[in-house]
Amino acid sequence: MKRTLAIGDIHGGFKALEQILDKAQVTDTDTLIFLGDYVDGWSESSRVIRFLIRLSEKQECIFIKGNHDAWCEDWLSFGKSEDVWLFNGGKSTVESYAGYSLDELEVHLEFFQRMKNYHTDAENRLFIHAGYSSMHGPEKEVYSSNYRWDRTLWETAAAMDRKLSKNSGLYPKRLLLYNEIFIGHTPTLHLGSKEPVKKANVWNLDTGAAFTGSLTIMDVDTKAFWQSDPLPSLYPDEKGRNKDQIKPVK
Repeated sequence: MKRTLAIGDIHGGFKALEQILDKAQVTDTDTLIFLGDYVDGWSESSRVIRFLIRLSEKQECIFIKGNHDAWCEDWLSFGKSEDVWLFNGGKSTVESYAGYSLDELEVHLEFFQRMKNYHTDAENRLFIHAGYSSMHGPEKEVYSSNYRWDRTLWETAAAMDRKLSKNSGLYPKRLLLYNEIFIGHTPTLHLGSKEPVKKANVWNLDTGAAFTGSLTIMDVDTKAFWQSDPLPSLYPDEKGRNKDQIKPVK
C-alpha cells in the first residue's frame, strides 16, 4: 500500500535517517515529505543532502525548506557564513563540504533552491517547517520568513484548552484552515516528550534530533511512527547542537 510519510528535522544526522527509513520499511511507492532542517548539527550534513538528491530520483519526495536550510543556501550562493549560523550548527555543515568540487556544490545549491515553503495535499493537510501568522493561511503570509521561523502557530496550539470546540468563536481561525498541520522547528523536548506531540490539530515531528533526541518518521494517515536511536548515541564523539539549552528527557 502506498503511504505518505513525514520526516522531522534531520540536522546532519545521516545515520539516524538511514535507521528510520529502514525501520519504517520505506519503499519507492511511498511519498516522503521532509519538514526541513536537513543540515547543521551532526557531522554529515552534506551526506544527507547528497543522499536526498539521489532518493528523489527514485521516488516521490517533497522537501520543505527550514531556517537552517535557508542559511546553508545563502552560504552556497554567496559564501555568507554569519556568526549566528556558524554558532547554531553551521560550522559542522561547512566542514562537511570540505573537498567538494564547484560542480558538486552547484548541484546541492540547486537542490536547496527547489525546496518548497510549504505543501498541502488532497486531504487538506498542511506541511510546513515552522508556521505562519496570517489568519488567512500561509499563502497570505506577509513575511515569508515565517514559514521557517514562526513559533506562534505551535505556541497557540500548545496553549489551547483541549475542551475548546472548533465551533467556538475562540478557536484560532488559522488552525481551522486545515484538517491537520505537520511541523518541525521546535523540539518536542521542550514539552518533555521524546515522541511526536499533537496539540489541537497540529502535529510536531521535531523530536530533538539536533540535540539529545531521535529522528522521527510518521505515517500521516495511521499516525504510526518510527524513531532512530538518540543522536548522541549514533555520534558519540560529537556534540551536535547541544549547548545546555535542551536538557535530556528522563
